[in-house]
Amino acid sequence: MTSLIRRSGPFAHRNARLFVLFRVLYNARAYYPILAIFFTDLGLTLDQFVMLNFIWAAAIFLLEVPSGALADTLGRKRLLVISSAIMVVEMGILLFAPKDGGWLLLALCGLNRFLSGASEAAASGADEAIAYDSIPEEGRESAWDEVMATTMRWQAVGFLIAMSIGGLMYDPSWLLNLFPGFSFSESAAHRLPVALVFCQAILCLVITLRLEEQGHGDDKVGESCSSALHLTLRTAKHAFTTPKIAMVIVGGLLVDSVIRNFATINSEYYRLIGIPEWTFGFVGSAIAVGNWFVPGIAKRVNHRFPPLSALAIAGGVAIVALAALVPAWPWFGLLPAILLMSLLGFIGFTVSRFLHGVADSSQRATLLSVKGLAFNLGYGLWSLAFSLLLAGMRDRGDDAGAFQAALLWQVGIVAALVIPYFAWAKWKERRAA
Repeated sequence: MTSLIRRSGPFAHRNARLFVLFRVLYNARAYYPILAIFFTDLGLTLDQFVMLNFIWAAAIFLLEVPSGALADTLGRKRLLVISSAIMVVEMGILLFAPKDGGWLLLALCGLNRFLSGASEAAASGADEAIAYDSIPEEGRESAWDEVMATTMRWQAVGFLIAMSIGGLMYDPSWLLNLFPGFSFSESAAHRLPVALVFCQAILCLVITLRLEEQGHGDDKVGESCSSALHLTLRTAKHAFTTPKIAMVIVGGLLVDSVIRNFATINSEYYRLIGIPEWTFGFVGSAIAVGNWFVPGIAKRVNHRFPPLSALAIAGGVAIVALAALVPAWPWFGLLPAILLMSLLGFIGFTVSRFLHGVADSSQRATLLSVKGLAFNLGYGLWSLAFSLLLAGMRDRGDDAGAFQAALLWQVGIVAALVIPYFAWAKWKERRAA
């Protein structure tokens, strides 16, 4: 972290420094600790909210790889500027979405999820690629490890601040205690975390405008789009016909999709185990503190084990944590939730490190976008399956009982997918050796 402050090592170039700032402001969003209950308090049901996340994933499925290819042809900076501008619009929609607005509310929330997915697709791969290519080729791999580790640690600090503020902002009673001279309605308080992220979106736009393009991109849009199509098809074919790349991507998405689905509904889980709403942000902060140690753990594990083995370890830990969620123990149920969320950084580090090692510079953003496409498609399909599972369980009881029953079914389904897959993948890896 000191090298970032001193602007030394890999952070001597502006792009690497701006990459860290962009990642922190783009990802550490104050509404994350109350994301699910924000939408349900607006008037949506939990299964509607989970279904909306399928729209988010569908947007990425449609736009992820083309945006990565366009980043390699039209320019990484242009895609990042577009991503930030879309973020400004998507947060503006949430600021003014009507409470209990029926179909209008559902339509606006659906548009928000689509734009959010489009923004993620435009940024995915392009941000890493523009930073990676700014690092001198000599010692680039070890330098990139330092950049990623530093980014994850600063993100942990960003999440620590954003999570704490977001949870408190959502509770009007805390605002009245902090500002006794002001009057805050519940509806107004619920919008404050979104307003803060709206400001972050504006800062992201300013940051991306200051990035320096690293020789990628041209002004011939027609030729660039044609090149993008060919690059997309060629890179996707390479990724999924190369066993060592395909097995790592699929192994990562199997675990990542389940954890990310839980990450979007964790505030409903906190309600289930009886945690007061004002503490949600502090729970997110505890997760951020835990994530401070994830890069070091991930580096040691990845230096000792190959990527598939590292992902298999993450899969085993995830199954244990998912099983520990089911009893919904008051307060104690936070431990498996925190453990589960910490695995996201571990998986991201493992897959990113592997793909950067096998990617050519000219296809780097596209290959990372192929990974993003696969991960978000897996997340979308799991969100769709979980929303249908929730809807089916609701016919048998109340919302809380349906949610807990869905968590139970989830454990068996995940174990039936993850354990056989990694056993098969390791067998294939040994045969290829």
